[in-house]
Amino acid sequence: MLSPLLYTAPDDAVEATVLDVLEVGLSAAFGLSVQRLSRSRPPEGAWNARRGQYDASERLQAVGGFVPADPARVLGVTSRDIFLPGLSFVFGQAQLEGRAALLSLARLQQEFYGFPCDTLLLMKRACTEAVHELGHTFGLVHCRDPRCVMSLSTTVNQVDAKLPEFCGSCRILLHESTGMATLSSEPSRDEEEHP
Repeated sequence: MLSPLLYTAPDDAVEATVLDVLEVGLSAAFGLSVQRLSRSRPPEGAWNARRGQYDASERLQAVGGFVPADPARVLGVTSRDIFLPGLSFVFGQAQLEGRAALLSLARLQQEFYGFPCDTLLLMKRACTEAVHELGHTFGLVHCRDPRCVMSLSTTVNQVDAKLPEFCGSCRILLHESTGMATLSSEPSRDEEEHP
């Protein structure tokens, strides 16, 4: 069994079934095992009553405090809506080449937009954006390929247009950054589509 090098740090309201699927997706994407840390409540200082949202930077800083001593990455997972100054919301935030990332499920849920609950769609979106945010911690920046998991998403439609995997270029960059052999063991989409 692989050593746990990826951790999830859920808040007190994230459903266990969503976390289970998310952790399987992260393990597959990065070739690392994933371990779940204890649930926690968001820091009180992160709440912005005027906006009715949580400050993503404050939440990310709190997630950074959960990073274990080993060379790991931690993904905070919250069900609450988050924002950054100058932006009305974000799906997540990460420390570029750092060790902490944050994912919000709030706007990935169909109910947020007035539609019936769709758990399968939520799980697909959550996996996609979780891989995206953790990709930043491994040094990846936004990709121009709209299908790549590392492409920028400012709307849920852009999230839906992405695949929950790296394009060939980003896969190579990630492999070079981490040296993880598992990342280069499968052909990329580009290689499959252009033999």
